[in-house]
Amino acid sequence: MDTALPLTKPGLTTDKLLSDESALFIQEYETHYTAGESKPRDIGMPFFLHAPASDTGVLLIHGLMAAPAEVREWADFLHAKGLTVYAPRLAGHGTSSEDLSTRNYHDWLNSVDRGHAILKTCCKKILIAGFSTGAGLALQSVILKPHDFEAVIAVSAPLRFKSFSSRFAELLNGFNHLCILLGLRGLAFEFMKNDADNPHINYLLCPVSAFVQVKALMREVRRSLAGVGIPALVIQGKHDPKVAPQSGPAIFRCLGTDKKHFAWIDFNKHGVVRGKVAREVFQEVESFLERYGLLNFLLSNQA
Repeated sequence: MDTALPLTKPGLTTDKLLSDESALFIQEYETHYTAGESKPRDIGMPFFLHAPASDTGVLLIHGLMAAPAEVREWADFLHAKGLTVYAPRLAGHGTSSEDLSTRNYHDWLNSVDRGHAILKTCCKKILIAGFSTGAGLALQSVILKPHDFEAVIAVSAPLRFKSFSSRFAELLNGFNHLCILLGLRGLAFEFMKNDADNPHINYLLCPVSAFVQVKALMREVRRSLAGVGIPALVIQGKHDPKVAPQSGPAIFRCLGTDKKHFAWIDFNKHGVVRGKVAREVFQEVESFLERYGLLNFLLSNQA
């Protein structure tokens, strides 16, 4: 099954929740569509890949300024291994950067929570995984709801950014709010250019406010990483030009679980979950899942 509106199994409750998510996206897409910026609708549509033989699901979260299509290759890999996968659309994504500028990280966590509710209707065990900001949201979800997930996978979580300008995001955001308050919006600098790895998926403009929200999210994550007690895999690009490479090791050190693993990916771009380099990421993910028996049902089915 590969659809946002399933008409057969795994059940009416699952179907209804998936239908609601699709309808919400379509409504927001039509409301915030911006010619020349908004991507085709299928890029932002949340998707569900059902594996009837498995009782395990993966909640797979895309990054900032991206959309569910960003993690499609990863989802296909996991589904081919026999896992059910749901990729939610984070609020403000898949529509326009203007829409994103009005959202906060609590809105994104709500999107993740609704995805968890969908998987819970058809899976006994749920893993959570994400890329970039999606990895930060995965970690925070485990921190907030430690009993809801079997394991967590964080790829390129942005504990620290590499750009010099990121240090002044809060200051610039405050200036923008002041300009708007004084009726001087023309003086505000609300959006930054995004050097997108996947321009057919990513917004080409990043709201300063969204950048501030990611930093706020990661401060919350960092404070509570010691409370993570489930198996965790942390993956980081060694030459990531956007997220400071030391982010991965710092997250790994702070994690409270003793069932934690770290892997470097030798690549010079931020995006490591699409294309040829993604094979290395997926191999690390597969090894991690096998280590903790989260693919054991495949072995028994094939025996």
